[in-house]
Amino acid sequence: MSLGDALSIAMAGLRVNQSAISLVSSNVANAETPGYVRKTLNQGVTVSGQAGTGVQVNGINRQLDDYILAQLRTETSGAAYASLRSSYLSQLQGLYGDPNSTGTLEDSFNGLTAAMQALSTSPDSTSARIGVLNAAQTLASGLNSMSNGIQTLRAGCETGLTDSVNTANNLLKQISSINSQIRTNPQGGTSTDAATAALLDQRDQAINQLSQLMDIRVVTNGANQVTVFTGSGVQLAGMEAATLSFNAQGTVNPSTTWSANSVTSKLGSISVSYDSGASIDITSSLKSGQMAAYIELRDNTLVTAQAQLDQFAATLSSSLSDKTTAGTPVTSGTSSGFALDLSGMSNGNTINIAYTDTATGQQHTVTVVRVDDPNLLPLPQNATNDPKDYVVGIDFSGTSGSVISQLNSALYSRNLQFSGTYPGAVNVLDNAGFSTVNSASVTSTVTALAGGSVEVPLFNDNGKAYSGARDSSGNQMTGYAQRITVNTDLVKDNSKLVVYSTSPATAAGDTARPDFMIKQMMKSQYYYSASTGIGSDTAPFKGTLESFLQQFVGQQGSNAAAAKQLSDGQNVVLNTLQQKLSTSSGVNMDEEMAHLLSLQNAYAANARVMSTINQMYQTLMQAI
Repeated sequence: MSLGDALSIAMAGLRVNQSAISLVSSNVANAETPGYVRKTLNQGVTVSGQAGTGVQVNGINRQLDDYILAQLRTETSGAAYASLRSSYLSQLQGLYGDPNSTGTLEDSFNGLTAAMQALSTSPDSTSARIGVLNAAQTLASGLNSMSNGIQTLRAGCETGLTDSVNTANNLLKQISSINSQIRTNPQGGTSTDAATAALLDQRDQAINQLSQLMDIRVVTNGANQVTVFTGSGVQLAGMEAATLSFNAQGTVNPSTTWSANSVTSKLGSISVSYDSGASIDITSSLKSGQMAAYIELRDNTLVTAQAQLDQFAATLSSSLSDKTTAGTPVTSGTSSGFALDLSGMSNGNTINIAYTDTATGQQHTVTVVRVDDPNLLPLPQNATNDPKDYVVGIDFSGTSGSVISQLNSALYSRNLQFSGTYPGAVNVLDNAGFSTVNSASVTSTVTALAGGSVEVPLFNDNGKAYSGARDSSGNQMTGYAQRITVNTDLVKDNSKLVVYSTSPATAAGDTARPDFMIKQMMKSQYYYSASTGIGSDTAPFKGTLESFLQQFVGQQGSNAAAAKQLSDGQNVVLNTLQQKLSTSSGVNMDEEMAHLLSLQNAYAANARVMSTINQMYQTLMQAI
């Protein structure tokens, strides 16, 4: 080897050492920089023929564990989902309050029953009557306030989705821009130059931030360029970025719900659009991340919470104002049954029939629901919440023909027949030899305060009677807890809390109406809809108003606790993965200092070689 070759090799070594020292300096300087990945030098031997001629820098290696990084992104999505859900459920639980404290829904309900018991003891007491109305107002106000709080939370989800989509679009553009800046690496693998390595750090950080918002899948090609997909496989970014859009719908209330059908949906949807004009709705396909949590809360969790309050408010109102009038026995030829007066029925009221199938001996129940909009027919079989009921909706508006002909058509297969003329008396008859009608009655909504019956419309729907009506705007029960009020006519004349008849006049000291209210609120049992998240269509929850109240309040507390536990668990997993990634990809100051010492020694050795060669050259020159 000539002195020139030796000098060239030593100079190459110095240049590589300088690059390595510069890289160590960069590692140390960025030790606390978020998203920074430790860099190392990729060195290679230079060869001329079969002999080594020195060393060169082939590129920069990022010390990144791709497997841990992929796991980290998955758990980041899960942790973001769990954390946001826990936060919202905690706020929801705050609306219900501590069951053992004052000012809660359960406390207000107990206050009303206590006031009614006081009224039953002293029906002539004006203060007792005022006490009932004040307690009823407190309960109604509590339901209003809690419903407003739930809808505020849902509106917060809508706003959160808007912000998340805007953030996601910025990140997708950043990812696509970095993809465009990265050039194909001729060396292959993960080697690259310092500038490109810095871009890769920035891109990974953007992808990590995106994983907080939604579940994603990342595919990297051999040129260090990535393609980002949603968890369901919809492409979001590559060399070009797709655009996410969210059509927020403004005011959120109990009747505004999301639907995959954009024509009927009343809440915003998330879509992915491309320059080609194609668009894909991904609202229902998001499974993790903050966006999925917002959607789950807005369209399911908080909707169920509202349904619980609405069901409670509806059952409370109906239990006090619904009057069931038994039919009068009647015979027509060989058939027998009951005559019913349907004139007092309102939209949503029912005809109740119990009959026995002669062939099998089995007893059955049929509930006929008055409907004034034929477009709502047929009604679902769970319309009454009783799984044993056979439910039939009948159009009373006249649009679908006479009520009698509709009844005969709908229930002929049940061996029931009807005669008479609506709105006059209508006869419910058996099919002799095939069925026996055991009972028939009409349940109607009482609106008069002193109409002769103990039922009383203590609560109403912003001044309108609550009957569970169904019309083109939806079910009256939807959002009822937000609208329930105390009957203003009772406020004007609180004596009607006791006086239920003027002809003949209710006797002084009569406790029939207070006793009825106590029985309905504390002892009577009702079926509750599976839409409340308690029970199911085939096995619905049945119990008193208080037991149902305790069920859904307790459920909300359990849900909040479970969500907190899940969030804490997800954070533990996430922190563990972050620590693993930091250990494998982060900067270790001790290791960098040890490496720096090694480089200093190598630098000194190369410098010594150059100094020695310089001395040898000087000796040779002097010898000449």
